[in-house]
Amino acid sequence: MSQVTGFLEGERDYANLKGDTGPLVYPAGYLYVYSAIQFVTGGEVHPAQILFGALYITNLAIVFYIYVKTDVLPWWALSLLCLSKRVHSIFVLRLFNDCVSMTLLHASLAFLLNQRWHPGLIIFSAAVSVKMNVLLYAPPLLLLMLKAMDIGGVVSALAGAALVQILLGLPFILSYPVSYVSRAFNLGRVFIHFWSVNFKFVPEPFFVSKAFAISLLICHLLLLAAFAHYRWCRHEGGLLSLLHSKIESFKLRLAFTSSFSLNSRLSSPSKVLDKKHIVTTMFVGNFIGIICARSLHYQFYSWYFHSLPYLLWVTNFPTVLRLILFAVVELCWNVYPSTTYSSTLLLIAHLIILWGIWTAPSEYPYADEHTSRKAI
Repeated sequence: MSQVTGFLEGERDYANLKGDTGPLVYPAGYLYVYSAIQFVTGGEVHPAQILFGALYITNLAIVFYIYVKTDVLPWWALSLLCLSKRVHSIFVLRLFNDCVSMTLLHASLAFLLNQRWHPGLIIFSAAVSVKMNVLLYAPPLLLLMLKAMDIGGVVSALAGAALVQILLGLPFILSYPVSYVSRAFNLGRVFIHFWSVNFKFVPEPFFVSKAFAISLLICHLLLLAAFAHYRWCRHEGGLLSLLHSKIESFKLRLAFTSSFSLNSRLSSPSKVLDKKHIVTTMFVGNFIGIICARSLHYQFYSWYFHSLPYLLWVTNFPTVLRLILFAVVELCWNVYPSTTYSSTLLLIAHLIILWGIWTAPSEYPYADEHTSRKAI
């Protein structure tokens, strides 16, 4: 509320927007959301908690929809999505913008499950405008778009997403563009070691060093490349084979643009991706980013908690081990303040889950002919 006060009073320079928790570091969508919350609640905490309670239920309903559509979990395991003490705190007590951004992200994913790529990208961009953690989903999302659409469709969907960012940030872009872009989309911030839940065992001098950040970035990129090539694009012959086929298809279409009838025959129709493949790729891509994040604060648990049961059930682990890993992750996030032992245990649990996902059978990425005809 304190951060949006300056905006409501007419301030458009991001350098001058700040509050009790520090300077404003989120894109413009954050300001609009919390300005609306201030208008509805009058800045009072209790009405805002009721509002976020409704947001929690809405988000949970969307997540249930995603899980039911993919049919990965047994019905009883859906109850795990309601059992996190930390997530309840993040939503109903702390009122973090992470809750809004993740609700929008899950809504975007629901559209993607129904092959609605353009509206899905618009909602995805709206989520990014509230908090940039959603960009962890961007690499797997781009890959899915390349598999589902031709290059023209991908470009038009990305243009729609970019337009959302421009329109939301327009008052600040027109007034103080450098201040807005540098502060709202700052990817180089260094978090405080004390609040780190995942790397508390790393000595603070190395934790804040550029070498540690670069090392994690390299690990992030290598893991994404490995999963993209050997897992997500396995049935296309690998990542490079997919990219080559898309480029060749695009060149072929350009070669016949002078012939409308021939071009219409050569234009590749959109492919219908399997729902499980969409969700698995998105959730795993985000989870890789979580593992390689330099610092996870307590509210960041909401970035992946709702995908945790799904990730556990796509492994070949026995159910008992899945439940143990779920409990271990939840336990680590409820240790306050985090310790060397809790952060080490959390990293080990994350790596075990990732290994289980890597060794699990790779699902076929496309819907069968019956499903394709039904979807079209």
